[in-house]
Amino acid sequence: MERIAVVGAGLIGRAWAMVFARAGLEVRLWDKMPGVAEQALDLIAERLADLKAAGLVQESPATIAARITAAPTLAECVAGAVHVQENGPERLPPKQDLFAELDRLCPRDVVLASSTSGIPASEFTGNLAGRGRCLVAHPVNPPYLVPLVELVGAPWTDPAVIARTRALMDKVGQVPVVALKETRGFVLNRLQAALVAEAFRMVRDGVMSVADVDACIKDGLGLRWAFMGPFETIDMNAPGGVADYAERFGPLMGGITDEQTPYHYDAETVARVTAERRATLSLEAIGERSAWRDRRLMALIAHKRGQPT
Repeated sequence: MERIAVVGAGLIGRAWAMVFARAGLEVRLWDKMPGVAEQALDLIAERLADLKAAGLVQESPATIAARITAAPTLAECVAGAVHVQENGPERLPPKQDLFAELDRLCPRDVVLASSTSGIPASEFTGNLAGRGRCLVAHPVNPPYLVPLVELVGAPWTDPAVIARTRALMDKVGQVPVVALKETRGFVLNRLQAALVAEAFRMVRDGVMSVADVDACIKDGLGLRWAFMGPFETIDMNAPGGVADYAERFGPLMGGITDEQTPYHYDAETVARVTAERRATLSLEAIGERSAWRDRRLMALIAHKRGQPT
């Protein structure tokens, strides 16, 4: 049984452990904070029970959880692993230090992947002797429910490492996509940034309320986007496909983007959006609402699995 090392036992680390374990792989989990990895095992068991109740795993939660063990040291975590999934702080110096230690500890045939949401691999692997086996494998939260994983190598990442990581992600039921070069924030976050910025602008400019902007996505665009991406969407939105869409709607859509100046999260608009959200959902209730979100995602995944592609 292949062994995976998951470094960092926070929200994303726990989710990765579940992804690998439910696919039948052995997982070693480590966190630099004492006791955190052990506590994570209980949280993982709870989430696995939810997945079982939703019909998304066939094995018992206990069987899957038994494949995950907490390692007392980083060295013991990575010993014998074929792949390391790092989930450390989203800050450059700690990530540089951690990858230097991983590069020292792991044989050269072990892939070192980071879950970072926006730090390019070139910024924390450039000085490593084994930098060719390093890359970003950026998941979407929570990765045990949202399967997309962005694979982004540095300029020196070995193409075979990208291919090997893609094969692993396919094997464990994720949906890997490969970026052909590094960009700030990768691709998914760049797409999300454009939409979120426009949402803030609509509130800032008095065009629409926070709740109604959210409705435009969850009851509008989001229904289509749960099954198809933007290119497939526009391909179907004109009789002649993409070229016809561009001819019909290009001037309108291009004119809209001309109006979309950079947005930098001004304090007044952030305060307005915060006030509307807190009027709808208290801070204390966010955890409960997040659990509701996960149950809805489970139901959606179960539905999509039963539909033809």
